[in-house]
Amino acid sequence: MLNITKNSIKKRLEINSYNSFLITAKKQTGKLFLKFCAGLILLGLIILFIPWTQNIQATGNVTALRPDQRPQTIHSVIPGRIEKWFVKEGDFVKKGDTILFISEIKDEYFDPSLLKNTEQQLKSKELSVTSYMEKVRALDNQVDAMNQTRVLKLEQAENKVKQAFLKINSDSMDYQASVMNYKIAKEQFERMEQLYKDGLKSLTDLETRKLKLQEADAKKISQENKLLTSRNEKINALVELSTIKTEFNDKIAKTESEKYATMSNMYDAEAVVTKLQNQYMNYSVRSGYYYIAAPQDGYITKAIKTGLGENIKEGEEIISIMPASYDLAIEMYVMPIDLPLIEKGQTIRIQFDGWPAVVFSGWPNTSYGTYGGKVVAIDNFISDNGKYRLLITADTTDHEWPKALRVGAGANTMALLKDVPIWYELWRKINGFPPDYYKQNEKAENKK
Repeated sequence: MLNITKNSIKKRLEINSYNSFLITAKKQTGKLFLKFCAGLILLGLIILFIPWTQNIQATGNVTALRPDQRPQTIHSVIPGRIEKWFVKEGDFVKKGDTILFISEIKDEYFDPSLLKNTEQQLKSKELSVTSYMEKVRALDNQVDAMNQTRVLKLEQAENKVKQAFLKINSDSMDYQASVMNYKIAKEQFERMEQLYKDGLKSLTDLETRKLKLQEADAKKISQENKLLTSRNEKINALVELSTIKTEFNDKIAKTESEKYATMSNMYDAEAVVTKLQNQYMNYSVRSGYYYIAAPQDGYITKAIKTGLGENIKEGEEIISIMPASYDLAIEMYVMPIDLPLIEKGQTIRIQFDGWPAVVFSGWPNTSYGTYGGKVVAIDNFISDNGKYRLLITADTTDHEWPKALRVGAGANTMALLKDVPIWYELWRKINGFPPDYYKQNEKAENKK
């Protein structure tokens, strides 16, 4: 019966004779309950002052630290048709090992003697270039010979011109002398004729003097003819000199023109040779792409293109390979609001999928089964999922990561921040402040 009234039954009954009354009467339940509540409050106050490690929790996955150590796909540089496979999924291959063989599907490369024919064309064009070069040298020698001959011919013609001038001078002097002789003979004849009229000279003397006058006149005419002939020879010599200049200039210009035409053909042939060399090297390199080889040591994981006779395009994925040796890392994605609190070298606690762990986010030292890591890289641009990516490697001061860990495994990460009391963390969460909010203000005040 509950004691809820002022009417007591202790005076009416012998309570001590009932065991149930004795048991209940001896218990001080009210005081115990108060002590229990006080203990809980005291324990809660103590817990509020226990240190708590602020952290940023995120999910990630295991990857390789170096880009060349991550899973990759092998592509075909050229289009072709799959003819033969040399590996199967799960096989280990070394760098340079042949994975598959493909054949051509473009008609311009079907000729089995394509390389040989192209090489023959290249040699023919190279010989053509050599022939053009020899012809240019021959034309240069021909121009040199013409220049030497022109110098001699011009010197010879100039000598003829000089001889013509000298002969004109000589004939002119002879002509002047003949003119003087003719005048003297004429005057002598006139005096002789007067003396003959006066009877002082005979007719024979007059005729003799007349004969001399005619001889002087004939000599004068002859000398004048020689002078005119010399002048014509001078003109002929000048014409010949000009003709030699024009003739050799025409010949040299024609030879030079032929030389430049030959050089133009030679340059065209050299351009064709360069093009054929490029084409030959392209064909040679292309033939090496028929055998697709492993870029590095690794394991064949998945064949994307299968079967025989299947056509593939250039740049198309054929098979995926996982490198044999790699350094493990964790890709961790954090919210933009938490990124300013992360820096390189910061400590990270990691829980891997498949490795059980008892995680206390605020007490990392008591989290059993977690592994240590350090931040080595932080992206400066946001990812497609709206978060920033971090790369985390193993902490060498902590115990080693599991040996059986593989690329692609999931991981839960905690970035450890400042140690604060639990009451401060609760107050921060209630107010929606980011972790370590006041730490940033303290740094700013210290700078001031």
